[in-house]
Amino acid sequence: MRRICFLTDSIFSIGGVQRVTAVIAKELAKTHDVTIMTFDKPDSKDTTLYGLQEADINYRFISYPTVGRLRRLLCKGYSGFYRKMQPQGRFASNLYARSSFPSELREVVIRELQQGHYDTIIGVHAPLAARLATLMPHLPGVRCIGWIHNSFEALFSPASRYIGPQLQRHYVYQFRKLHATVLLCQHDAESYQAYDPQLHPTVIYNPLTLTPGQPSQGTSKRFLAVGRFSRLHKGFDLLIEAFHLFAQKNSDWQLDIVGEGPEENLYRQKIAEYHLESRIHLHPFTNEIQRYYSNAQVYVLSSRWEGFGLVLVEAMAHGLPVVSSDLPTSQEIMGDFGLYYENGNIEDLANRLYEVTSLDWKKKSEEASAIAHRFELNRIAEQWRKIL
Repeated sequence: MRRICFLTDSIFSIGGVQRVTAVIAKELAKTHDVTIMTFDKPDSKDTTLYGLQEADINYRFISYPTVGRLRRLLCKGYSGFYRKMQPQGRFASNLYARSSFPSELREVVIRELQQGHYDTIIGVHAPLAARLATLMPHLPGVRCIGWIHNSFEALFSPASRYIGPQLQRHYVYQFRKLHATVLLCQHDAESYQAYDPQLHPTVIYNPLTLTPGQPSQGTSKRFLAVGRFSRLHKGFDLLIEAFHLFAQKNSDWQLDIVGEGPEENLYRQKIAEYHLESRIHLHPFTNEIQRYYSNAQVYVLSSRWEGFGLVLVEAMAHGLPVVSSDLPTSQEIMGDFGLYYENGNIEDLANRLYEVTSLDWKKKSEEASAIAHRFELNRIAEQWRKIL
């Protein structure tokens, strides 16, 4: 029995990364000693959120201390220099790794990880994967894995809101140190290797993370979209605009959007502006999301980017046809099954919405269910056991 630690920013909050981490941790806990180490506040612990109470998992809560003013200024100075000048080479990257992660913070994490005597530590998300790489000299004999949930484009495109071009080489240098880097699709693996041939990532798809509800009957005339209302990500602003165009040709279909987040007021304003309050409905996150899938007729993924479109698998597990932006990860998951539109193109999305209302729904539904079987948890968990 191996001792495994998932090092994550948060597990007791709403999000796709949290949910898939919980599902994989629960499955591995059947045969291993699993700990989730999180920066959540201890009073936020709620194991019912993702059914974590169903598994024997240990939880450790960690928080960073305050860094002294002088040290903070010195670290900030070098970090700013690195971002501006973008020096090449591992030495400069390693200096930045330490300046952006001061010793006061590193020592807290090192101490917590050493006390666990883990065989394997999995850094969840790119920033913690890079920080885990920085800590490896203090974790001899421990297998360190980075689990990257953002797409390559989300991290490495010039418009990235996560790291941007000034930190690309830094992240790649840090990922190289890890014993393994897990990505969510083959497209990302090919993109990383084209960027740096010395990086050899492993691809493990995310699994279906819920028990499907009743299959859709395909008669509700309802589109469904699910995700966090976060800026420039899920594209629900584009979807509302497209539905407005669609509604000029169609008078009976409705749209349900399930989620929460900072862009909610923007969406409500757009809905009111187009007088679509009776046709577009915003719903809060729920642990019973299956009922929305079961009641929908078509799923719509309007994301500008995705590391892995987990909702696509969930939708197909309920027998839903899917309209999706033409993201590489969507095309990798669905192949010819998906009805794609040009990413960001509102008119193209509106045309797809109109087109999907008259397709052979039963045939598409059967295809959806067959694809979803490829992502069953037992198949994905076996790949994790191999890399461990």
